[in-house]
Amino acid sequence: MVEGKLPPAGSLADVVHAYCYRLREQAAGRMGAEVGGLDLAQERAALAREQRMGIEIKNSVLRGEFAPIALLSEVLATASQSVVERFEQLPGILKKSCPDLPDAAREQVMIALASARNEWVRATENIALARATVDQDSADDDLLQELDA
Repeated sequence: MVEGKLPPAGSLADVVHAYCYRLREQAAGRMGAEVGGLDLAQERAALAREQRMGIEIKNSVLRGEFAPIALLSEVLATASQSVVERFEQLPGILKKSCPDLPDAAREQVMIALASARNEWVRATENIALARATVDQDSADDDLLQELDA
């Protein structure tokens, strides 16, 4: 018997023998009820793997090595907003703290800061686009798997 199928040729005894063998294997949990389906041992291994990964994540959270993506996103957004607000206040701060700084020098400082801010925006945008691409690829793969099933 190959892949859970009865032999295409042979005597009635061969067919009955293959059928009984398949039923014994299913009853023992070594063969799935569906052709190509998971058997009991594979299901247990998959369950144990998922449980192990869940425990690893919980331990990472308890050790402070892991945080939910939503929380990290919120913290990053808040920090980014604070930095942007601070950058917007710099021209006034420079005038108060360095009144003898020539306008040309002040302008060069502001150009350098604007360049750094723009690069930061580009970098975070690239990260967001990469994340969106990965998420879209995952969604596409899930859709293809559903269509194949």
